[in-house]
This record gives sequence, C-alpha cells and structure tokens, in this order.
Amino acid sequence: MGLVVTHSTPRNRQLDRRSSHYTRSTIMRLATSSRFLTQTFRRHHLKPLVSVRTSVSLAEDPKCHPEQSVKKFHEIPGPKSLPVVGTIYLYLMGVYSFTQLHKTGLKKYLKYGPIVREEIVPGNSVVWIFDPNDMEHLFLSENNLPQRRSHLAVGVLRKDRPHVYNTGGLLTTNGEDWWKLRKEFQKGFSAPQAVRAYLPVTDNIIQEFVASRLMQQRDDYLPELSRLFLQLTCLVAFDKKFDCFSTNEMKPDSMSSRLMDAALTTNSLVLTLDNEKNVKKARSWKKFESAMLYMEDVAVELVKEKADSLAKENKEESENTVPSLLELYLSSPNLDYKDVVGMSVDLLLAGIDTTAYTASFALYYLAKNERVQNFLRLESQKILQSPEDPVTAKTLANAPYARAVLKEVFRMSPISVGVGRIATQDIVLSGYNVPKGTNIVTQNQISCRLEKYFARPNEFLPERWIKGSPLQVKDNPFLVLPFGHGPRSCIARRLAEQHLLTLLLRIVHNHKIIWTSKKELDCKTLLINKPDQELKFTFSKITN
Repeated sequence: MGLVVTHSTPRNRQLDRRSSHYTRSTIMRLATSSRFLTQTFRRHHLKPLVSVRTSVSLAEDPKCHPEQSVKKFHEIPGPKSLPVVGTIYLYLMGVYSFTQLHKTGLKKYLKYGPIVREEIVPGNSVVWIFDPNDMEHLFLSENNLPQRRSHLAVGVLRKDRPHVYNTGGLLTTNGEDWWKLRKEFQKGFSAPQAVRAYLPVTDNIIQEFVASRLMQQRDDYLPELSRLFLQLTCLVAFDKKFDCFSTNEMKPDSMSSRLMDAALTTNSLVLTLDNEKNVKKARSWKKFESAMLYMEDVAVELVKEKADSLAKENKEESENTVPSLLELYLSSPNLDYKDVVGMSVDLLLAGIDTTAYTASFALYYLAKNERVQNFLRLESQKILQSPEDPVTAKTLANAPYARAVLKEVFRMSPISVGVGRIATQDIVLSGYNVPKGTNIVTQNQISCRLEKYFARPNEFLPERWIKGSPLQVKDNPFLVLPFGHGPRSCIARRLAEQHLLTLLLRIVHNHKIIWTSKKELDCKTLLINKPDQELKFTFSKITN
C-alpha cells in the first residue's frame, strides 16, 4: 500500500514497486463544469494548519534576499494548461485523479519537483508544496486568526435556519466570530485532565466491544468501528448511551444507523457542494440537506433533554459525576443555546468517521506487521497484567510504543492528504514569489513517504518515534500533522488519541489481528481519507 518514489537508484529499486502503480479513474461525474474544478482546488477539502506567530512580510522574508534571486510566479513548473479547458484533460484522461489525491500529488512531485503550479481552469492557479520548510514558512506567515473556506454548504443551510443556529459554527465561521466560539468549546477538550476524566467510560465501552463484537466473523469491520465511535461520541459528548450494538439499533432505520449514514453522506458531499455557485440548485443538495436535518433533529432532542435535566438537578447531586461536554456547554454563560445546538451537530458529524478510519488503518498496519503487533502486545500485557485491569491515565502514560504506533499510522495514512491555505501576503516558497491571495495546498501525505525525509519510508516502523531508538528520526515538525496546528487545529485531538490508544491496547492484549484480504489497503479521498475497500480482518484469541 501507499506511495513509493521510484527514482532510478539501487536503493529505491529495492522498494515495493507494486504500490507505485497508479489507479486510472475517471472524474467525469465531478467534472461537470470548469467552475467546479477551479473551486475544488480553491477551497480545498482539508483541515488547515495554523500558527499563532505574527506575519512576516515579503520584504522581511530572509528568503527574499537578494531580491533578484527570487523567481517569478509564472515560472513555477507544472502541468500545461490549455486554453478554455486548463488541465482538466489530464483528469479526464485518467492521468490524475480527484479520488486518489495522494497518487496524483506524487506524480506531480516526481515530474515537476517540490513546488508545482497548476491551472485547473486558465487564470485560476493552485500551488502544491512538498518541502516541509516551505510548509513551515507558509504557516508561520499567518496571523493568530487564520481563515479558511470549508463546509460552505453547512453555512448556507444554517443561515437559512436562524431559529436553530446563530452562526455557521466552528467549521464555517472565521475571524473574531469564530474565536468567540472556539475559546468556549475548546475548554472541554484542551485541558489534559478534562479529557482524562472521560477515560473510565471510554474504557468500559471499548471492553464491551472487544468482548462481544470482535470475534464475530464479518465481511467488513468498518461499520463495527463506526458504531463503536458513534457510541463513544454520544456518551462523552451527550451523556447518552445509544447502545449502538443492540438488536434494534442494528436495524437500518434505527437512530444509530441513520446517524452513521447521515454523517457519511454529509462528509461525502461537502466538498462537491462547496464548489457549486448555487448549492441549493445542485443535484446533491436535497440529499445533503436531508442528512444534515436528521443530525440536527437528533442534536436538538439531545440538547433539550440535557437542558431539562440540568434544570431539575441541584448542584450537590451533579458534583460527583463527570459532566458531559454538552453539560459544560449549556452551563457556560458565554454560549447561547443555539450555539450549543450547532456544536452538537458538528460533534455528530465529525465524531464518527475520522476516528473509525484511523482505527481501520491502524489495525491494518498491525495485521501486516507481526513484529510490531507482537511488540505492542508485550507493552499492553506489561501495563495491563490482566484483561480486566482498567486503562487509566497512568496506563497510557506508560505506553510509549502504542503512541509511536499511532504516530506512524498518521505518517503512513493521515486523516487528509494535506492542508489548504490562501496566502495572506506575498510569500517566497522554494525561491519563487507567490502573490497574496494564491491558493496553496501542502502535500504532507506525499512528503511523509519520501526517502528524502524518512529512511525506508514505505515500511511501518514505530521505532522512528521512540526516543533513543537507532531508528529515531529528527523530522521537521511540520511533516506529520494529522490534526492540524495552532488555534484552528482539531478541537478533539486529545480525546481522539485517547480513544484510539485505548482501543489498540485492548484489542492487541489477547488477540492476534490478521488481514485476510488478498489486496493491499489504500485510501480514497473524500473530505478525509477513507479505506478504499472492505476491512477483512480475523481476530484470534491468544491464551497464555
């Protein structure tokens, strides 16, 4: 699986050539208009990385001296743009693919180098950057209120429903309005002790999952993982146990099943709709709207139920329990009721697929690398001497190999291919002047598979991240950033990592993970990277 750089050197010829074959896929359905193709790459489909450092003007940029050494924007290499059609012909011919942006990006890197300029439609440029030094330079040039264009269709829907929402929410709002929401909503996520408070309930649910669901043979384990993370999201965020694996909830028309479908539908359509001139006239709008409104209905019900419950409780009765995120938000004097509803919908939208997909890739790499799996099992059995021992904050603190495994998963199969930015000022990247307002997209997923930055880049080696290991790397800190960076990074990073680490330690403790498919697992690009096939695992019990 993955990206392989096949320069003609003896060392690189030893790499797995099978994974260098590119899938030729059509984008006829997506390429319905030049406008769509332009805007797809203008607005990105990736969570941005940000820095709180102050901006550096072009004149102050040390890379700009001497001035005559800086090359002009139009000199940046890239695929040829034809009149009227731009570079769309390359996608229609299958040379490039929107559904596998990691392979498309690698092709561009190998042909054009560390910086590439492309005009999907003439006159609308996007710059792809692969050098981590350029990524760092880009991020550090931003201010502390970075803006992005994302989930615009969500904003359109919420603007039309002022009786439910005050704003477009964290995903779509920018500037001071965004920060007013972010600084309140992050309180339940940012403090490590606040996140650790949810560990006991997380561990209980995961133990139930491992005991009751893991050993059953299935054609695809992804729905099981999605149900698990939906249940975790609902309990931690809303103090609501959906019992997603009950007979009733396993039915297609159950709340759990419909929420999973709604989240998948929304995440699959957001990118397309973001690039429509009039989203309400798009063919997929009704499907998107229906999915969003269902999540809204569930969120409104959950918020109302919790608000009514809090009104009846007295303070003494609630002090001995860990408050859910919803309780924290409803108790905040700086948040309006409608703000809480919007955040609740966002939690349902983001709390299922992202962690389920990451868990999928993690289990795959463990199954394909028995040595790593055995090392992780030894660590799990050392810190959890019995399967009944609870996973605590101390347990996770004593699990460096598990953390290294997770970071290596993020290097090999990150949540998204890279990060989109609009240059807020003129900036020099790889010796080229890139003017203010230019669309710039970092290509972290490709760079993390380059031998230039990682030895044996296509091998799953968690030891890279173990301090004192012979394989320890001194990587650029802007290469592996699965959750983003700075004030606009993923708000639930610590909680997601806690869920994933607990799951891996529980599964591997006394189970062997086996990948039974004959095909290597890769990813396909939606809003985030999703496994490109069914998850065919076998879990066999290990008895000591």
